[in-house]
Amino acid sequence: MFELSPTLQKLVRQLNKVPYLASKNVYRVAMYFLNSSQEQVDQLCRTILEAKEVVKQCTICFNWTEGQELCVICASAQRQKTTVCVVETWYDLYALERAGEFKGLYHVLGGSLCPLEGMGPENLTIEPLIKRLDGSITELIFATNATPEGEATASYIFSKIKDKQITVSKLASGVPTGSSLEYMDRITICKALSGRRPF
Repeated sequence: MFELSPTLQKLVRQLNKVPYLASKNVYRVAMYFLNSSQEQVDQLCRTILEAKEVVKQCTICFNWTEGQELCVICASAQRQKTTVCVVETWYDLYALERAGEFKGLYHVLGGSLCPLEGMGPENLTIEPLIKRLDGSITELIFATNATPEGEATASYIFSKIKDKQITVSKLASGVPTGSSLEYMDRITICKALSGRRPF
């Protein structure tokens, strides 16, 4: 029976640990690395190590930042400081930023509630979000994805803050059910933001 060499097996096992990398693509990715020049592989490894060393989470919103405690959005004097948009991931934040409609601040949860995958409230940045709402925040916008997990996450957070004196809204229903912000076009995102409704 044919078996991969020990080193190749080790490479495939490591690639299998990468989330979102479909198992059927693991061998293709392994082949890509093996066929790449030493310089290309070294450059990729250096870039990953550098990113791991210098890219950190913003101490307020948990977006990524480099070289400072606050991300460029939290540090900007041009942003509306009284409105916070809650997103699941940093790439959802970037999708909203590309649309150019929203001028407030963000809060990145780090995912959504999913007990089957071991994602409970303690695995997300829900507590820091609730603490932020004790300050000058007057509006909270839920921009969690239109999935059962995203809806459950928004509902859970709302149950924890419903007694606070702030306006709570969510993206308009033009966002298709089951969709992710990162895959939406700019116009759809703009309409969803401008047409947001009470939670």
